[in-house]
Amino acid sequence: MRKTVKSANPVTRNPGERNAPIPAPGEGKRGEAGHMGYLLRQAGAAQRLRMERALADLGITPPQFVVLTMLAAYPGVSGADLARLAVLTPQTVSVIVANLERAGAIERRPHPVHGRIQQIEVTGAGEALLKQCRSRVKKLEAQMTEGFTQEEEQVIRRWLARLAREDEAA
Repeated sequence: MRKTVKSANPVTRNPGERNAPIPAPGEGKRGEAGHMGYLLRQAGAAQRLRMERALADLGITPPQFVVLTMLAAYPGVSGADLARLAVLTPQTVSVIVANLERAGAIERRPHPVHGRIQQIEVTGAGEALLKQCRSRVKKLEAQMTEGFTQEEEQVIRRWLARLAREDEAA
């Protein structure tokens, strides 16, 4: 059953025009008739909110989950590389790394050759936390792709990856 959201505050387009109700997600310009970029942003925001709710009691935010995931996939990366991998600013990654380190989920150690570079790795506690997070996120992803065949899901994944490539973004 689809839930419809009614706004208590109608939007006025121009003085003298009648009030137009704000459409619920998936309706009007927020639906199939909307701009593709807006629909991507709307879907991303909705998915982020779902992830926030799913991970909240673990004390992990979606950006922290992304950082842990990338560190597990690419152990020993620098903070700068981690920022690129996680699609976050270096400043944001610095704060996330400090918080995850304080929580015992990751550890930093000096690079064996470049003394100013610190390598970051997931600890055993971080791996256990990441396993719990992944279980919850996998459930969300299963809900997101429900009704698609494997081939359709692969087309969507290929399309999203293509959109993300910098050389094609211009």
